[in-house]
Amino acid sequence: MVLVLLLILLPHMPYKAHTVKCRIQYPHYPLHKYHQLGDLIIGGIASYGGFFAYSIEFTEEPPSPPLEDLIVLPKNYQNILALAFAVMEINENPHILPNITLGFCIYDNYYYAKWTYISTMLLTYTLERFFPNYNCDIQNKLTAVIGGLDSQTSLDMATILDVYKVPQLTYSPAPVIRDKHPGLSFYQMVPKEELQYEGILSLLLRFRWFWIGVVVMDTDDGERFVQTVLPVFPQKGVCFAFIERVPTTAFISDIASMVNRGKEINFKVMNSKANVILAYGESFSLSYFRWLPYLSDIEHLTKKPKGKIWITTAQMELTSFSYQRNWDTDKFHDVIAFSYQFKDLTGFHQFAEGRNPYSISGDGFIKDFWKNAFDCVFPNTNQGDMEGNICTGKEKLKDLPFFYFEMRMTGHSYSVYNAVYAVAHALQAMSSTRRKHRPMLDGVGLKLQNQQFWKLHHILRCISFNNSAGDKISLDENGKLAAGFDIINYILLPNQSKVKIGKVDPQAPFDKMLTINEDAITWHYWFNQTRPLSLCSETCHPGSRKKVKEGKPFCCYDCFPCPEGKISNEKDMNDCFKCPDEHYATPPKDACVPKKVSFLSYGEPLGISLACFSLSSSMMTALVLGAFIKHHNTPIVKANNRDLTYALLISLLLCFLCAFLFIGKPWKVTCLLRQTAFGIIFSVAVSCVLAKTITVVLAFMATKPGSKMRKWVGKRLANFIVLSCSLIQAGICTIWLATSSPFPDVDMHSLTSEIVLECNEGSVTMFYSVLGYMGFLAIVSFTVAFLARKLPDSFNEAKFITFSMLVFCSVWISFVPSYLSTKGKYMVSVEIFCILSSSAGLLGCIFLPKCYLIVLRPELNNREHLIKRKAE
Repeated sequence: MVLVLLLILLPHMPYKAHTVKCRIQYPHYPLHKYHQLGDLIIGGIASYGGFFAYSIEFTEEPPSPPLEDLIVLPKNYQNILALAFAVMEINENPHILPNITLGFCIYDNYYYAKWTYISTMLLTYTLERFFPNYNCDIQNKLTAVIGGLDSQTSLDMATILDVYKVPQLTYSPAPVIRDKHPGLSFYQMVPKEELQYEGILSLLLRFRWFWIGVVVMDTDDGERFVQTVLPVFPQKGVCFAFIERVPTTAFISDIASMVNRGKEINFKVMNSKANVILAYGESFSLSYFRWLPYLSDIEHLTKKPKGKIWITTAQMELTSFSYQRNWDTDKFHDVIAFSYQFKDLTGFHQFAEGRNPYSISGDGFIKDFWKNAFDCVFPNTNQGDMEGNICTGKEKLKDLPFFYFEMRMTGHSYSVYNAVYAVAHALQAMSSTRRKHRPMLDGVGLKLQNQQFWKLHHILRCISFNNSAGDKISLDENGKLAAGFDIINYILLPNQSKVKIGKVDPQAPFDKMLTINEDAITWHYWFNQTRPLSLCSETCHPGSRKKVKEGKPFCCYDCFPCPEGKISNEKDMNDCFKCPDEHYATPPKDACVPKKVSFLSYGEPLGISLACFSLSSSMMTALVLGAFIKHHNTPIVKANNRDLTYALLISLLLCFLCAFLFIGKPWKVTCLLRQTAFGIIFSVAVSCVLAKTITVVLAFMATKPGSKMRKWVGKRLANFIVLSCSLIQAGICTIWLATSSPFPDVDMHSLTSEIVLECNEGSVTMFYSVLGYMGFLAIVSFTVAFLARKLPDSFNEAKFITFSMLVFCSVWISFVPSYLSTKGKYMVSVEIFCILSSSAGLLGCIFLPKCYLIVLRPELNNREHLIKRKAE
């Protein structure tokens, strides 16, 4: 910058020529230029070659680098041809700038800031003569400058061009303007980078590449990419196995350290589990990255090349330095490259084929290009015999691998082509405006030459036109091309080719902006021609969840099965989730299945069995009752209160029929009746048993002389016992119904795979109060009967009552744990079974012996026999 300011200010400093004791040291001119005269000139700064230099010690003037030390990227020559081709087309088109001849002047900056400044100043001053701040050309007026290929070059150019308000059209992303460079304006002939980054992220998510490596050039732009772009990726689930910065150098002394650093990076790249590498850098970066696999060959780090998928940004071209001609491309086989959109121009193909180093004049690049691209030398009469192949000029550009040249335009060349047309259309608009306001003037071409071309800024900000390929070219409000990106698959084996596999559409929403044809991709043979995985950990399949490994990125995790009752129905889920209440988790825990509605119905074997047993028991009870009624005058029936016997049988009959309230779909009525009816009826039955037992005891005590118990023996006491005990239970049930009555309910949680239709008991306390009171009566009856079992009597029922109550108590004591340990319809089944079995126990133990005498041994059912037994 000091040099630039000095050169700008020096012509304006007062001095006398004869008193100046020191001389001005003019800088070395660029070694390459391509100049074509014209009324108006479009300048160009190309990035074609470069030099490795020795360190500058500032003790003497650095010499001009020899041409033999030039290291070139032959493919970049196409950018120069694209500018020349566009100018040729415009000059041959009578509809664009009639009576005006466009020319151009292109210098090489050699990827070096010093040469960029010098070349830019040569464009802004009198062409081909270094007179700072001075321009005496009548023709060859500079209108705009196209360049540079990289953002740093563009920024260096803008430092000078902005002083003279010369429009600058870049065919690379415009540099990020910092505080020290305010007000610089660029017309970017490529789409905005943010769209590209969104496309890359969409591609990674589309192919589920969540574990990637990142390799960037160690430049300011590379660091900006790491600091501002990469942090967005983890927010979408993409992790980085490594982020490596590839060093660049301009001095020979730094090559050794660069090689050593390259070995380290290559080792990390090749031995990483990440199969996908995201590369970001300048246009020449892939040539640097080609060092990485080459270093592994030197050190024999791997015997068999390991495949990696490289994803490159549009700024990077798949190119090679001339000395990399024979380097193996196997390890750099598959590249998925984002590219600036371009179309094939058939005229350019013919234009390129017509290039010949012996017939083209003014092109100072072509001989170096020809020599490096075809590995030949031009004959020199001063040197005598020449070593190597002689450049004949008959070599064919179409025979070159696309590392060195492509007959079709690349994305960068297409951007240069559009930039030239943008300048031409802007000049055309300026010319039209002048003719409109001053229609009587002649010599429009001359008047246009005298224009101040800083006015082109206003026109370029809203430029829009269709180029010869039919593409609409327009700049948005930020001066960036309103376009998308193409996605290219480079195939290096067995034949070098590239295939368009997709695109990024700026008009589409984020989830649809990327369209890609996976079938068109050729995958590396290392992956068996199938899409590779790039994961830190194996995929967690449905039915499991991820758990991040401690101290590792979140893409590195272990897989654990989902806990009971939860599922994961997708791969790599962070957590399992519960199914809706109406669904349940399948055993693999990977899906939710609708639950079946469950209740104890008549349509299943269990329900039918219980119903049949209830019905048959009811019929048996009815038969017993009928037999007792038929033989109601016999001694056995009369014994122990005939009315109590009838009441007990009727209550047992109703108990058996109560089972039908528990079978079938629960309704409001059945829910209200099933527990209360069962509790009251069973209490009546147990009360009858208790009354019969007490009657036996009192009858024995009344037979003793002088006993006062005679007055208690009779029907009144028995009826009182039955009524009082039953009313207490009825009162409990009434309170239950009045405070918290049972109701139909749906239980979705007790059983995993079933929705249970049930009767909610309302108040659990009242439910167990009913059962507890019934159990209390049973225990009292059992106790009294057990104590009276050996009382002498002709027909003592106490023994049979003891057995019946023993069965009753055993059944209902086992009911509580069984009831609490079952769920759904089986809980109802347990209660029905207890009702039926306890009722059957009472019926069998009490009435079976009597029925035996009544039906099968009627001769024993007489008073004489009973008295005889009593006498004995």
